[in-house]
Amino acid sequence: MKNLGKILLSLIIISPVMLFGDVKASLDPSSVSMGDMATLNLSITGKDIKRPQVLTLCDTDVVSTGARTSIEMINGNYSRSYILSYQFSPQKDCEIKPIKVEVDGVIEKSNSVHLKVKPIDRSPNANFILSLSSEKKEVLVGEPFEVTLLLKQKKDAEAVDSKYIAPDLKGFWRKNESKPIQYKDGDYLVTKVLYTLAAQRTGMLKIPPAKIQIASRANRRDMFGMWMQNVNWKTYFSNELNVDVKPLPAGVDLVGDFTISATADKSEINANEALNVIVKIQGDGNLEDIKTLKPYVNNVSIFDEKIVIANFELSQKMAFVADADFTVPSFSIKYFDLKTKEIKTISTKEIKIKVNGAKAKKELKIKRQENQEVLSEKTLSTTQPKIFYFWLLLTFLVGLAGGILIMILKPWKFFIKEKSLNIKDHKVLLMKLLPFKGDGDVQKIVDILEKNIYSNEKIEIDKKVLKELLKKHSIS
Repeated sequence: MKNLGKILLSLIIISPVMLFGDVKASLDPSSVSMGDMATLNLSITGKDIKRPQVLTLCDTDVVSTGARTSIEMINGNYSRSYILSYQFSPQKDCEIKPIKVEVDGVIEKSNSVHLKVKPIDRSPNANFILSLSSEKKEVLVGEPFEVTLLLKQKKDAEAVDSKYIAPDLKGFWRKNESKPIQYKDGDYLVTKVLYTLAAQRTGMLKIPPAKIQIASRANRRDMFGMWMQNVNWKTYFSNELNVDVKPLPAGVDLVGDFTISATADKSEINANEALNVIVKIQGDGNLEDIKTLKPYVNNVSIFDEKIVIANFELSQKMAFVADADFTVPSFSIKYFDLKTKEIKTISTKEIKIKVNGAKAKKELKIKRQENQEVLSEKTLSTTQPKIFYFWLLLTFLVGLAGGILIMILKPWKFFIKEKSLNIKDHKVLLMKLLPFKGDGDVQKIVDILEKNIYSNEKIEIDKKVLKELLKKHSIS
C-alpha cells in the first residue's frame, strides 16, 4: 500500500510535465506595443520531430521562422531540445492555442500562451511617422478627392529594409496615384504621395491605416552569451480616415466636369462596310460608372468594344454596318457639376452617313383606273355570260394543271445555276450568320469574323466547322 501511495503521489507531481513535457510554448516578449514584433518559441524534446506548419498567429501572417538546438545539463545529465521560432506582428491581445507537433511518431500538444498588445506609440519624436490626411471630410458619390500620405523618417534613423502596405481602399475607386515627392522638414526626411479617390457608395466610409514595416539592426546575445547582430522588424501605422459620402441628386449618376466628342472615320461607305466611330468623354469625375454608350439605330448592326478609361479620359469604339443611308445618333451624358452645383447635359452632333450601293426602298403605290369603260346591259347579248364563264373555268383548269406539272418537273434547274456563297468574303459571311447567333457554334464564328473585320486580326476559321454550320442553317 505504501508503494502504491508513492506511485500515485509521483504521478500527481509529474502529470503536468507529462502533459507538456515534450512541447513547450513561450513568447518573447509576452507584452508588445502594436507594431512591434513578437516571437513564439516551441521547445521540443525528442529525436524524430516533424516541424509543424504555422502560417498565422493572432490573425496575422508569420513574417519569419527559425530553428536552433539547445543543450541543457540537469543533475549532471545532458538534455537536448529543438527550438522552433515564429516571428509575427500582432495587432490585438490574443491567446495562442496549443499547437500540435509530431514527436517520435506521437502527436504532442504545446501549452497555450497569452499575448498582451499595448496601443500604438504615436510619439511626435518617433524615428518613423506615417500619416493620412484629406481636406474633404464630406463628398458626393463619385466625387474625386485627394488623400495625402506622409512618411517622415528621422535623418539619423537607419533602415536596412522596408515594406509599405497601402490601406485597403474597399468602397473607393483609386483614380490616380502621384509619384513620391521628397523634401526636408526639420530633423525629418519627408516622402509625400497623393491618392485621388472616389467613393462608390453612400454612407460613412472608412479608410483604414496604412502600414510600413521597417527593418533595423539590433544587437542581442545568443545562447552562449555572445553579442550578435540581428535584424529587427517593426510595423508603423498611420491614422485612419472617415469620409461621409452623400448621394447625388435624383436622376443623376455622374458627378464632375466633362466634355464629350464623337468622330467617324468616314462620311461615305459601301453597303455592308464597317463605319468606325469613337466616342470620348474627358474630365475629372466618376467615369467608371459609365457602362456603355452603344445606341440603337433601326436597320443598322452596331458592334461595340469595351470601354477604356485612362488619364481622365473614357473612350469607346463602335462599328456600324448597314446597307442603306443612316445617321449616327447624338451621344449625351447628364452629370452634376460641382462648380456650379447644377445638373448639366452635354451631347455630340448627329453624323449623317451615305451608303454607296444602297438598296432602293420601293414604295407601294395603288393606282386607280379613273376612266372605266362601262358596258351597257343593252349591248350584252344573252349568250355572252355563258361563253365568258365557260372560258374562265377552262382557263383556270389549264393553269392549275400546268402549275402542278411545273412544280413536279422544276425545269428552271436546267437553266439557272445556283450561286454559291464565297466564304472568303468575311463581310458577306458575317451578315449571313448574324441571324443565327443564338447557336453557340455560330456565335464563335461571328466573334472571329468581327475581330478579323473590325480589329484587323487574322484568325483562321475552321472551314469544316463553317461548312457544317452553313449546311445546318441552310445558308447559301
